[in-house]
Amino acid sequence: MPFVDKGHRITIHQLRIYEIFEHNKAAFHARFRDHAARIMRTRYDFRIVAMWESRFGERTEFVYVLEWPDEAAKTAGWAAFMADAEWAEIKRVTHAEHGLMVGQIEDRQLAPVGYSPAWGRSLLPTM
Repeated sequence: MPFVDKGHRITIHQLRIYEIFEHNKAAFHARFRDHAARIMRTRYDFRIVAMWESRFGERTEFVYVLEWPDEAAKTAGWAAFMADAEWAEIKRVTHAEHGLMVGQIEDRQLAPVGYSPAWGRSLLPTM
């Protein structure tokens, strides 16, 4: 269900955090950039808002944010992507060549607070 505030509908944002490994980090980024992101965007209407690499203690992370029109689109998009035959084959081949490329995965749905600029409200003081 979309977030609604006083009749304004807001899209769903999803935060994904993947633990990645230094020894095959370049291969992970190539796989995500050249294959996962392409399949997500062109076949399943994923809207990738931004991507980052992060360090958390000793852990290297790949972090990205997705935007969805509603919960149904998010659920359908992920189900279709995870069942994609090309993606399954790419994962199989890259795993055989580079080993495990992703450790722990965190998945969070972000709900805007009432004073968020996501609702079209500025946090800047009015004059």
